[in-house]
Amino acid sequence: MRILLIEDEPETAAYIAAGLQEAGHEVVHAADGRGGLLQASSESWDLLIVDRMLPGLDGLGLVRVLRGCGIAIPVLFLTTMGGVGDRVSGLRAGGDDYLVKPFAFSELEARVEALGRRSSTLTTDTVLRAGDLEMDLLARSVSRGGRVLELQRQEFRLLEYLLRNTGQVVTRTMLLENVWGYHFDPRTNVVESHISRLREKIGGDLVHTVRGAGYCVRASDTAFGA
Repeated sequence: MRILLIEDEPETAAYIAAGLQEAGHEVVHAADGRGGLLQASSESWDLLIVDRMLPGLDGLGLVRVLRGCGIAIPVLFLTTMGGVGDRVSGLRAGGDDYLVKPFAFSELEARVEALGRRSSTLTTDTVLRAGDLEMDLLARSVSRGGRVLELQRQEFRLLEYLLRNTGQVVTRTMLLENVWGYHFDPRTNVVESHISRLREKIGGDLVHTVRGAGYCVRASDTAFGA
């Protein structure tokens, strides 16, 4: 992906840019809000990573201007402001995701990849597949091996998010934010219980637990019901 990183801390910017470039992305750095806004609005980008506290123009203002101009580039806010109100204001300003400093680079990378896949598939894919499992987003139906599966609304949303990230690890936090809309940890086992029920319905060979990291959909050759 072609990524614009708008971050005023030189060490943080260098760390992020080096890691993302090593992962194969093209990264351009802007050190202040006004310069970042100019680059974001005048060039083509797959993703913006925006610090909230920027000189010249803060991150919220920057993203509001872009959204007001009809620019829908996915935005990942990166900030030390981790309160629930801070997260809500960032998302309402037009952000697509929100990561609090300090962070593990693996978490940043996973969120970057998820946003990249989301932006490339949301407008084109109406059918998602993993092995012999098929999800028709228009018909709101799921089948495996030709057998129709009955999923509850939240189970459908959970499976859709997992399928959009097939082959990639998604963390519990990412699921809470993108499936349930929780931008804080509710201290419940809502993710684990829904994963368990989903496995019962679609088969236990597709959704894998990655110990200490999260969950991953990987297609299996195992026949459904075997």
